[in-house]
Amino acid sequence: MSPLISASQLQEQLAGVLLIDCRHDLANPQAGRVAYAEGHLPGAYFLHLDDDLSGLKTGVNGRHPLPDPQVLADRLASFGVSHSRRVVAYDAQGGMYAARLWWLLRWLGHDQVQVLDGGMAAWLGGVVQDVPEPVVAEFVVRLRAALMVRVEDVLANINQPGFTVVDARSPSRFMGEGETLDPVGGHIPGAINRFFQNNLQEDGRFKPAGVLKDEWQQLLAGVDASDTVQQCGSGITACHNLLALEVAGLSGARLYAGSWSEWCADVARPVA
Repeated sequence: MSPLISASQLQEQLAGVLLIDCRHDLANPQAGRVAYAEGHLPGAYFLHLDDDLSGLKTGVNGRHPLPDPQVLADRLASFGVSHSRRVVAYDAQGGMYAARLWWLLRWLGHDQVQVLDGGMAAWLGGVVQDVPEPVVAEFVVRLRAALMVRVEDVLANINQPGFTVVDARSPSRFMGEGETLDPVGGHIPGAINRFFQNNLQEDGRFKPAGVLKDEWQQLLAGVDASDTVQQCGSGITACHNLLALEVAGLSGARLYAGSWSEWCADVARPVA
């Protein structure tokens, strides 16, 4: 199954998928809920980045730590998600939040998940305001721990072969210039930069698979995608890069979910 679905494909297959609205605004955390209430795709449920797609913050585990797998699975099951039900996630931000749910579902062992390419702006049909009645399903967690790494793994593998860190933040934040979200500017030593917005065309849809493959292979310069660890500020846009790699046919990359916000919480960790 392709990790992306076009708006026209979704319209044709709408009856056979379970839609989840992931719209969010980091500067206004209630914006997604408001947008959902004002109008969403027919049959779509809503999941909030902070409340549903992230776990409890401790002050040292980053701004969007991973949620408890069973808690998330139970929440998804309350919508009718099961291993046999195809899920399509969408947002209005070029896929940056929908990609988080795409990765989380795969982490939980659910492969039948796609992201609406282009999100709300690409949708061809109308929107509704009614909230669908939940149909509770059984969703058993089949956790794929190998899809992620922890801060200890990153620290132990700085500048080591077979462990290339790719930072999805903007070039300025990567360089430590104009940092506004985290208390420390800079990046993990040895990391390279691939701004997640570079995965998109001007219309907000992903670039063609061949273009993405060429761009990523040029960036990695001979490093296999499976030897990369994707990170960002808090584990959100890193999932966008992971999604782009899958679109490009370059599988096997892992996520450092804590990302820069976790890394810089300990002053003993090196900063470049």
